Amino acid sequence: MTYWIYLIIAALFEVGWPVGFKLASTSSYKTSWILFSVIAMTLSGIFLYFAQKGISIGTAYAVWTGIGASCTFLVGIMFFGDSTSMIRILGAILILGGVVLLKLGH
Repeated sequence: MTYWIYLIIAALFEVGWPVGFKLASTSSYKTSWILFSVIAMTLSGIFLYFAQKGISIGTAYAVWTGIGASCTFLVGIMFFGDSTSMIRILGAILILGGVVLLKLGH
């Protein structure tokens, strides 16, 4: 169970770096947001490393990127005005469905 907690933490930090880069591109605090992104990337990688000690590499990587992509998608909608078309929402649902299936099949 601990390895899955590490993986969830890694996925949450995975959201940090694209958000940081987006804020760097729209803010006057570019250097600070880029530093934030680099720290988020580093922590995401470290926690993924810990998770892979108990979860297969394919499952860990797919869940990590799936959660990261889905959460980043939601952040984009909620905070950056990204499109909420049905096709984009379906894509996010399919990603989450794949993550759930990988977890169930582990």
